[in-house]
Amino acid sequence: MSYSTITYETAERVATITLNRPDRLNAINDTMPGEIRSAVEEANHDDDVHVIVLTGAGRAFCAGYDLKEYAENPETPLTQDMPWDPMIDFDLMYRNTQDFMSLWRSYKPTVAKIRGYAVAGGSDMALCCDLIVMADDAKIGYPPTRVWGCPTTAMWVYRIGAERAKRMLLTGDLIAGSEAKEMGLVIDAVPEAELDERVSRLVDRIKGVPRNQLMMQKLMVNQAYDNMGLQSTQMLATLFDGITRHSPEGIWFKERSEEVGFQQAVRERDSGEPIAEEVSRRRKD
Repeated sequence: MSYSTITYETAERVATITLNRPDRLNAINDTMPGEIRSAVEEANHDDDVHVIVLTGAGRAFCAGYDLKEYAENPETPLTQDMPWDPMIDFDLMYRNTQDFMSLWRSYKPTVAKIRGYAVAGGSDMALCCDLIVMADDAKIGYPPTRVWGCPTTAMWVYRIGAERAKRMLLTGDLIAGSEAKEMGLVIDAVPEAELDERVSRLVDRIKGVPRNQLMMQKLMVNQAYDNMGLQSTQMLATLFDGITRHSPEGIWFKERSEEVGFQQAVRERDSGEPIAEEVSRRRKD
């Protein structure tokens, strides 16, 4: 198949999907989620492939949705005029959620290799993989939980439990790969110079296992998460994600991004100062 936002290669029982928008730190556009899903399906249909590796071109794994494009642009599918229709938003974002979850539901194991950043939607993508290996100085987190986002895949709580998930999502902090390993979020964190070799060693241990064995073990583990309500949690999270972009604070953030630029709006959001004080004042009035 021909792809515009990713590359797809196979060699020695391994399919490698590389996010390929390095000039935008592999930020997610309208095309990327569907292409990831198509590449996962291609790997699943290839009997020569036993393992799938997901990585990013250049200096980052994925910087999340291309919010400079979405937030600064007055015409964006992520914010509707009021009154807004939550089901239009849900249809858009739930489709992306399911595209990312193709990595989780893939019959073949998926391994994320992270350098640089795996932020916001990029962390969604990474946490849908079965195993994650990070550079120890790479950063992962979901800053839009402060304003303008809710992780639609909801994988944080399933991977690290309620308290640590709340620690990440109530602050929107980014943490380094070394802390992510200590937290149990990722399987390993190593110096960036050793990242490729560490992932190769892990993949080599997996790729010699018969495909049917890999499939059975993965289906068994995933079924436990389905029994815990993963799908219904993701449905709620996706609805909440739409609400965050249409709440008073969400509208403030969108207008602020258009006014001063996305990067400045993010600095204000993430500064630790009270967010959107004028919204609070209007509520009191």
